[in-house]
Amino acid sequence: MSAALDVEELKRSSPDWAGVVADIMKIERRLFPKHESLARTFDEELRKKNAGLLYLKVNGEVAGYVMFSWPSSLYASITKLAVKESYQRQGYGEALLRAAVQKCRTRNVHRVQLHVDPCRSPALALYMKLGFHIDSLIERYYSSDRNAYRMYLNLEGSDLTSRINGSGFPFYAN
Repeated sequence: MSAALDVEELKRSSPDWAGVVADIMKIERRLFPKHESLARTFDEELRKKNAGLLYLKVNGEVAGYVMFSWPSSLYASITKLAVKESYQRQGYGEALLRAAVQKCRTRNVHRVQLHVDPCRSPALALYMKLGFHIDSLIERYYSSDRNAYRMYLNLEGSDLTSRINGSGFPFYAN
């Protein structure tokens, strides 16, 4: 992984919007089962005024992205975090998640929540590394035989700032 990561926000006004979206759709279809993929509703999700998507490129290609929303100042949700297989376990997912949490902080959100399959141990380890806690187990969340942990990270009154800023990763800061 390079020393500096350029995490960018996807905006409709971006000249490379179509190319970035096409790359994200390829990652989405490759990594997620059809019923978990946002490919069909992606455009609709991004049209929401309280939703955001950050992505990063490595060697000119989209390596990963994180989609999130903030329904209120009480909480934000990480809707999707995905890193292309060839870039996994190199710190890109961590950089994206840190940037998304930082973006939520700028919106004065009190809590960030997400769902993760308990069997996805690398993802679970990443979330716990950044201070997320397991709130509850939701049975049959993804399908009849796949559960999810609901996880949360409190932003108010936590030591998150030191965890986030001590990483050496640059942030999306706007």
